[in-house]
Amino acid sequence: MQRDIVKRLFLGRPLVTARLEHERLGKPTALAVFASDNLSSSAYATEEILRVLVPAVGAAAFALVVPITIALLGVLAILLFSYRQTIRAYPTAGGAYIVTKDNFGLLPAQVAGVALLTDYVLTVSVSVAAGVQALTSVAQGLHPYRALIASALIWIIAWGNLRGVRESGKMFAVPTYLFVVSMFAMLGTGLVRAVTGTLPEGGGAPPAGSLSFGTAALTAFLVLKAFASGGAAVTGVEAISNGVPAFKKPEWRNARTTLMWMGSLLGIMFLGISILAAHLRLAPVADESKSVLAQVSQTVFGPSALGNALFLILQAGTMLILVLAANTSFADFPRLASFHAHDDFLPRQFTKRGHRLVFSSGIIALAGAATLVVVAFNASVTNLIPLYALGVFTSFTLSQAGMARRHLRLREPGWRAGLLINGLGAIATGIVDVVIATVKFRDGAWMVMIAVPVLVFLLVRLNHQYERERRELSEGLAQGLPEGVRRTFVVVVDALDEKTLHAVQYALTAGARSLRVIHPETDRTVADVLESAWRTRGPGQTLVRVPCPGGNRAEGIRRFVEELRAGGDEVTVLLPGPASLSFWQRLRRGRTGERLTRLIDDPGVIVTVIREHGGGGHAVAPGGERFAVRARPEHRVVVMVDRVDRSTVQALRYAKSLDALEVIALHIAVDPERADELLRTWSETRLPVALEAVHCPDRNIGRCTVKTVARLQGPRSEVTLVIPRRDYTQGWHRLLHDRTSRTIARAVGDLAHVDVVVVPYRLGAPKAPPAPAEAEAPVAEPAAPARV
Repeated sequence: MQRDIVKRLFLGRPLVTARLEHERLGKPTALAVFASDNLSSSAYATEEILRVLVPAVGAAAFALVVPITIALLGVLAILLFSYRQTIRAYPTAGGAYIVTKDNFGLLPAQVAGVALLTDYVLTVSVSVAAGVQALTSVAQGLHPYRALIASALIWIIAWGNLRGVRESGKMFAVPTYLFVVSMFAMLGTGLVRAVTGTLPEGGGAPPAGSLSFGTAALTAFLVLKAFASGGAAVTGVEAISNGVPAFKKPEWRNARTTLMWMGSLLGIMFLGISILAAHLRLAPVADESKSVLAQVSQTVFGPSALGNALFLILQAGTMLILVLAANTSFADFPRLASFHAHDDFLPRQFTKRGHRLVFSSGIIALAGAATLVVVAFNASVTNLIPLYALGVFTSFTLSQAGMARRHLRLREPGWRAGLLINGLGAIATGIVDVVIATVKFRDGAWMVMIAVPVLVFLLVRLNHQYERERRELSEGLAQGLPEGVRRTFVVVVDALDEKTLHAVQYALTAGARSLRVIHPETDRTVADVLESAWRTRGPGQTLVRVPCPGGNRAEGIRRFVEELRAGGDEVTVLLPGPASLSFWQRLRRGRTGERLTRLIDDPGVIVTVIREHGGGGHAVAPGGERFAVRARPEHRVVVMVDRVDRSTVQALRYAKSLDALEVIALHIAVDPERADELLRTWSETRLPVALEAVHCPDRNIGRCTVKTVARLQGPRSEVTLVIPRRDYTQGWHRLLHDRTSRTIARAVGDLAHVDVVVVPYRLGAPKAPPAPAEAEAPVAEPAAPARV
């Protein structure tokens, strides 16, 4: 409940899943969300070209910057027309991952996807670092704190995106259009002053190059290196194709229009800045304290009061769009990560939409990774640029090659023209990719060239782990569900108090074949006092003192349970617990059940904590009379279901072994399509329990569970909530799955006479052959599923 309040405070009210359609973007807002990365690169692309050329050839650099810019704009034009084809062919999401998977298979798709995910992290890092550079160009006293400022800005953008797609669009639209308008104002002013002859020419004083013009300016390697540095200008073209589902209908048409707007704006701004920088002969500042764009705009606008105001407005717009250019990655990285996760190449948490219908896990993961990069490189644009662009051009090449193969494979109307466009795109981007990898290798591109295959290897291993789990969980589902299991309940007693009495009452209500009440003896004096109190005031069961070798409580309980198991009974160990635990209490004792479960590695033993609550029937009475604890007459069991597998069957088997009026299987339907598939599978598997699917519009599984279970409560009733949980042999496997069982248990903790039993299924442990059903306990008939 406290988590919900915090989320509402920082993120706003939760959005229901049905609102997803209304969270889509119109073209002007989509331009701000998806094009900010591409448009903002015009603020530093020219500077990165000059930063390569000026130290080598001095003033001759200004003769080369415009031709290199035009060559890059040629690549941009090819990409624009190529991605128009991609958006039309894949209107639901035409990013490099989907296109490559569809045409080349899953493994090449991982290369494209990982390259793009890596580039998105670097996009955030470079964009925010460049934005901070624009800030320190005006307030140079902040330069030593640029890494700290950049980290803070990354998390502010993450917060904006966690508030939802439309919210982030509203937040980022104004800075984007402020930058575009102020840039065009500067370019227009520069053009007018150049025509009227009032614009100074050659005002800068670049240092002399270390090589002569004849040996350096025309050297192919130097030109290619400058070209590779400026290649950052065309990154971000793919963002719109990755985000097609976020557009209003017709999605593909609106996305194509926005793509061309973006390319046209970038081309004009990039070329205009390069022409002005060449005309003014302005060289980059060595310590990055003032950008080339800042020098150009200050010269163009002049020293007047109006000129200073326009300069400051442009710098503010530049800083904001460079920082918010990271928003393009925050819009696309989570969506791309969800595609990987749906294919089991990333943890499944990345598939879940959060409080505001965004992929919250992806947003947080991107912010964390970008923060690490910014801190590691001290928010230096020059140090980050060599890592940049290589990944995105790799994904460009695979995407365009995939489109070319699609044209050859399907031969749809107009396929020849499409093949020409996408084939040319694949060749052009492939050449650029090789150039970047070659000339930027020693400057840092090697890191990306190593990181991508390593990450692909890790993702493939992750996929294999998911496949192994799927095979293990799905085998043997047709074996049936025997009933009539003999079950003994063991209540672990440390004190004669309300929580212990409730645990005893629950064991009686659940229909224990036999009930054992034990005290793990670690202190003889304490045990004597407890035994005396139990004998005179206890509810009637005999208290058994269990020796604990070396004071090890868990070992003492384990030995006692093993003796019971030797008699053939299945055992449920009940650990009485308080109604709620503080953070420090959880650290000290909250995992007692899990530790005991791991120690007793036996599928026939269930260890669970039975929490105290405010319900009646087991309060400690005043005076010295004996406590009377009786079973509650109405017991219902609810089994939580999220998929049909061996863990669910084991939980159902446990539920059927309890003494209950009815057993209900409950699925909280966050995704309607997945719920329909589950209902079909449930019918096909013919499990003997009715499945009820309850729609959960706000994706808050805990709250929906509470509402559903509350309907079963009554003055004479007890409700057992059985939750299947997959346990893993290695701790890192837990990171691959969410911990929904804890969320549900925490949510129902305040409900009177509602008890949670977590039934673990140990993945990777050797499985004993299933015991045949006893003759007097035939397999029950299947029950039909239902939707609510």
